[in-house]
Amino acid sequence: MALQIYNTMSRMKEEFVSMTPGEIKMYVCGPTVYDYIHIGNARPMIFFDVVRSYLENQQYNVNYVVNFTDVDDKLIRKAEELNTTVADVAERFIAAYFEDLEGLGIRHATMHPRVTENMDIILEFIQSLVDKDYAYAKEGDVYFRTRKFADYGKLSHQKLDELQFGIRVEVDKRKENPEDFVLWKAAKPGEVSWESPWGAGRPGWHIECSAMARHYLGDTLDIHGGGQDLQFPHHECECAQSEAVTGKPLSNYWMHNGFIRIDDEKMSKSLGNGILVKDLRKAHKPAAIRYFMLSTHYRNPLNYNADTIQQAENSVDRIANAVNNVKHRLSASDQASPVEESLNQRLTEIRHLFHEKMQDDFNTPDAITAIFEWVNEANLLLQKEVVAKASLEALLDLFDEMNEVLRIYWKEEELVDADIDQLITERVEARQNKNWARADEIRDLLSAQGIMLEDTPQGMRWRRK
Repeated sequence: MALQIYNTMSRMKEEFVSMTPGEIKMYVCGPTVYDYIHIGNARPMIFFDVVRSYLENQQYNVNYVVNFTDVDDKLIRKAEELNTTVADVAERFIAAYFEDLEGLGIRHATMHPRVTENMDIILEFIQSLVDKDYAYAKEGDVYFRTRKFADYGKLSHQKLDELQFGIRVEVDKRKENPEDFVLWKAAKPGEVSWESPWGAGRPGWHIECSAMARHYLGDTLDIHGGGQDLQFPHHECECAQSEAVTGKPLSNYWMHNGFIRIDDEKMSKSLGNGILVKDLRKAHKPAAIRYFMLSTHYRNPLNYNADTIQQAENSVDRIANAVNNVKHRLSASDQASPVEESLNQRLTEIRHLFHEKMQDDFNTPDAITAIFEWVNEANLLLQKEVVAKASLEALLDLFDEMNEVLRIYWKEEELVDADIDQLITERVEARQNKNWARADEIRDLLSAQGIMLEDTPQGMRWRRK
């Protein structure tokens, strides 16, 4: 099997070949830290975390960079609103970002560079563009000459003449052409600013990533990623700036995840239907949030509603029940027989299925199918009266390998009394409805947590072992 990645630049799947054997340089655009992150921000955070984990599973050393935009108009407005400084706003929401990151089981990137800590390299980059006549200064601002870069539009597959009225910039008569975009913005009175050859100001949005990606990872990346909304204009402008300076491709592979919709509607401030990750984490298990995000192929749109997240909750519960039951059985097993040949064969087939799907452009929904193949195999094995310890260990080894990539299972913390009471109530209802499978699942889950059930004249009671 060879890893295939859908490259936004070519609009086709391509076999992945890293520039340096065993090494990968990956850059993913991070948040503008003026507020708490929302569910749309969480999708690339989770997906590219899985990409990184799978590449590491394939024995690559991944140098993974995710930046922070910690100064721009939004931060300035937020600082005014909160009567504080831009730096304070950035610190507050970077801390909140990491709290959400860790709460979703996402590892920190190799590096999280900040714009304000890299102003020198940004200024040097802009100066290089001016020196090469790709940029020009006007009244303290510096603009990129878009028409001078012949390949502008190659990433988004649009023609420059068709882009003029779609670019999200205000009309500025100081520009040579309407589609030219800002590299350096002159500061307004009282705004936070840095000195430059063109006067006090701050960087434009697009130049930040070009400068930091080159500084920390080199002229050409293996993978550049982000949300579909960044494909144009942000990544298109990055391409133009970077390649104008270096004469080399900015990235060999471009990856973009699809949008998230809320109840089949576009998520937008005007509709007021945004969901903050910090609120989402209070309402749902982290594993369920990750499962939801990975249950649809990353390039496709993803719809969030009460049903889809509940389905995710149910699915991770089913997985957790199987894992916990295997662990519980293993803790009591002293059967020294070797792994059954038939089980070995099934585990090999499941492992192959998992990697086959992950190597097909990180097809996580189909990779999750392999997880459920594992669940079925585990449940079949647990029905036997005698199970070899080695068989249980082999089951868990394969699960750990797959879960290390997807991380849709966490070891549950000890159930609190209210949780136990709720599960017992649910089990009684399941038995009344003759839903024996669910009743048995709950019994096994409680047993794995060390909870003993006892029938009494007053009803079901429980105690810890």
